Amino acid sequence: MTVRRSIQGMDGPEPLARALRDAQYIADEGLATAAYLALALGKPLLLEGAPGVGKTEAAKAIASVLGRELVRLQCYEGIDAAAAMYEWNFPRQMLAIRQAGDDYVNLYADDFLIARPILRALEAPRDRVLLIDEIDRADHEFEAFLLEFLSDFTVSIPERGTIRAAEPPVVVLTSNRTRELHEALRRRCVYHWIGYPDPALEAQIVMMRASTVAQDTAQRVVRAVGALRAEPLAKPPGVAETVEWAEAATLLNAQGVPWPRAFARAIGVALKDQEDLDYIVPRLDAILGAA
Repeated sequence: MTVRRSIQGMDGPEPLARALRDAQYIADEGLATAAYLALALGKPLLLEGAPGVGKTEAAKAIASVLGRELVRLQCYEGIDAAAAMYEWNFPRQMLAIRQAGDDYVNLYADDFLIARPILRALEAPRDRVLLIDEIDRADHEFEAFLLEFLSDFTVSIPERGTIRAAEPPVVVLTSNRTRELHEALRRRCVYHWIGYPDPALEAQIVMMRASTVAQDTAQRVVRAVGALRAEPLAKPPGVAETVEWAEAATLLNAQGVPWPRAFARAIGVALKDQEDLDYIVPRLDAILGAA
């Protein structure tokens, strides 16, 4: 049965969007609606999109709006359940045994338990938001484990028993879609695809996050980034790179580097792959001229 949450002060997507903006994150109608429904229905929020479109930042903003700590589980190839849930502090256990001599030592007391992100989220579901970042980088076995966890929000510790969350924690999953996620996992989530923002919205983001950047500069760098994304690049610039490029170019211009040369000299802030740079640099003057 679906659990419905009360979200204090936010009775719909629009108030949530305003709260996210106050937290320095601009959410469009689709994202605000998906986030609101996930929070209200007690379901995980699955955000997919290209790298750099703001998926992780959205989770951070949601945690900020809720006034909760963000607990991040960074997925990677080969990650296992132990890395996500808990482990025992073996060196500390051995030290305690040596120090105790003939006295009894409870090796499975809290002092020896190292809580990993999932266990931390279960222990305080009203105080924490669990971010499962880049789940597509994990293998299918770990995805199956997450599927089971998201079904009942419990963790079994053989030495301690089962730990169950008092209520479903707020969970945000992100995926760069380097592989397809299992359909069963998708069904448990409220889904939203985050694409690159349109130029007007991206310019707003630059102005919000980079107070030293002039509006004309923000608009020019957004147009240039849009042109870069249209090129066959291995790693096109994300929103964070747009903001950083605008800041870097503004800094160089303040040091006397004229436009558009300031943009060209700061290109390493926007593109961070040598092959991409080799391809773009000969074309950069034309791209900046069009911007």
